[in-house]
Amino acid sequence: MLPYDDTDARILRVLQKSGRMSNAELSEKVHLSASACHRRVQRLEKEGIIRDYVAMLDARKVGRPTTVFVEITLRGQTDEVLDAFEREVAKIPEVLECHLMAGTADYLLKVVAEDTEGFAAIHRRSLARLPGVAQMQSSFALRTVFKTTALPV
Repeated sequence: MLPYDDTDARILRVLQKSGRMSNAELSEKVHLSASACHRRVQRLEKEGIIRDYVAMLDARKVGRPTTVFVEITLRGQTDEVLDAFEREVAKIPEVLECHLMAGTADYLLKVVAEDTEGFAAIHRRSLARLPGVAQMQSSFALRTVFKTTALPV
């Protein structure tokens, strides 16, 4: 059973598209009184369903238009090797996502850079120095067809 009902789902869908709207605007869009809407949003925040509110930046306008997906294979999969890798990769600001994978690679990273030369510098300066790395395979995104942060609720 989901930890939210249909009304909560409507709130979540609207907030995922526009998290800056006022409670009055939100309550109008989801057909609730302002006070009932506010209570529900507070509960969703308290329960951790709404984790945070952020500003979504345009990667091109902040000089990071290049997206690279990097598959990383480690030398081993002991807890110590995995923990050391995860601790260090989290320190690299250009790495937006890091996923432990099932399949041929151990990890999949989403990395942003200014251009191919910028990625080469990130690769040399940071990625190649990560602990336990045996192999890396990088794939450059040619174009983003679509991108969303909205989860289906």
